Amino acid sequence: MTRNPRPTLVPQAGLLARVTAWVLAVGGAVGLLAAATLTVEKINLLADPDYVPTCSINPILSCGSVMSTPQAAAFGIPNPLIGIAGFAVVTTLGVLLLAGVRLPGWFWLGLQVGATFGVLFVHWLIYQSLYVIGALCPYCMVVWVVTIAIFLYTTLYNLRRWRPSSRLAGLAGYHSFILVTWYVAIGLAILVRFWDYWSSLI
Repeated sequence: MTRNPRPTLVPQAGLLARVTAWVLAVGGAVGLLAAATLTVEKINLLADPDYVPTCSINPILSCGSVMSTPQAAAFGIPNPLIGIAGFAVVTTLGVLLLAGVRLPGWFWLGLQVGATFGVLFVHWLIYQSLYVIGALCPYCMVVWVVTIAIFLYTTLYNLRRWRPSSRLAGLAGYHSFILVTWYVAIGLAILVRFWDYWSSLI
């Protein structure tokens, strides 16, 4: 009697798989560039306290104001260094997927854990920027955008991969709507929080 081989989970084919690969590759690269730029700006600021970062545009869009806060080194090291390490891994995984490499399940589990940590950390930073620091870092906002996209598509991909018949997996059909709604919600929070300043520019 021949025993049936253990079923092997393979990446979900189709649009979601392709979009996820591109989001990881492009989003990871953009996040890596933003984190590297923030690191250079931080070094310049440490070397010269009078240095004005290139992303300090006005009283609200001001990287310098954010970089000088304890929140900018939440774990004892500058946040951009964490971003460089994390986005480098994400970019590599995205490129491998685009090349047709099938990643084992534990890779996807690790990516899900990392993406979940990243999106939670980003939303903590969003709250701190809006309601504690009172300033926004443009490069940081780029990191927010790509981190949310990476988390969303990684989660939808894993749901489709591991629980294809679940209702949550069906959310993959609304991926664009979910992402846009998420961004709009954050944009409205920024608009409302700093409305006095924005309205003064009109």
